[in-house]
Amino acid sequence: MPRIHHPAALQPGQAFELSPEGARHVQVLRLQPGDAITLFGDPVRGGEWSATVTRMGRTSVEVEALAHTPTEREPGRAVHLAVGMPANDRMDWLVEKATELGVASLQPLMTERSVLRLKGERAEKKQAHWQAVAVSACEQCGGNRVPTVHPVRTLEEWLREAPPAEGVWRGVLSLAAGSLPLPVAVPGPVGVAAGVPVCLVHGPEGGLSTAEEARLLASGFAPVSLGPRVLRAETAALAALARLVG
Repeated sequence: MPRIHHPAALQPGQAFELSPEGARHVQVLRLQPGDAITLFGDPVRGGEWSATVTRMGRTSVEVEALAHTPTEREPGRAVHLAVGMPANDRMDWLVEKATELGVASLQPLMTERSVLRLKGERAEKKQAHWQAVAVSACEQCGGNRVPTVHPVRTLEEWLREAPPAEGVWRGVLSLAAGSLPLPVAVPGPVGVAAGVPVCLVHGPEGGLSTAEEARLLASGFAPVSLGPRVLRAETAALAALARLVG
């Protein structure tokens, strides 16, 4: 059954128009009045709503909400990724696959070695595009909570603005000698129990600079590794995420 993102609180029997994005999705699928769809994104109840298409307009679609199901498919641990943005379409791919795996949020970072440099209106447009990629990935994979894609920040801006770290384990993917293997560190001797949220940082192509990694370590981020192989930036992020939510 088609899944449509509709981020609004609903009630049984409520009739309403879908958002322009939702309407386009329904129109592309060539649905007709009487066809069933599933809605997700209710900020109050979460879960999913069964609904029926009631009218197809030229640019609008009306539906009626039927019944709520408290279905959730989120991982037991919230994982927040702060990613040194890879170039070209690799960031799109990273956002899509991280959403499918169940990431809680994504923070795009500009670092010293970032090829992709964004600011101003261009950064805002990219953020909106990546948020739409996350919505589309949730519609496909069955996730009911769309991860937040935060505004682009430099690493230093993000560290200054980041909320307090109480109750969150923080790590940075590192190739430095002495870095703990991620499966050992979480959970492991640092005392990270199952379900404790994780914030993990990784660099772009070329990795983080020595100064950036030192800044993260001084801010309380533990160095962790994925083994002896050097993975691409987007591969490393997804491999770590899969380990953390698995």
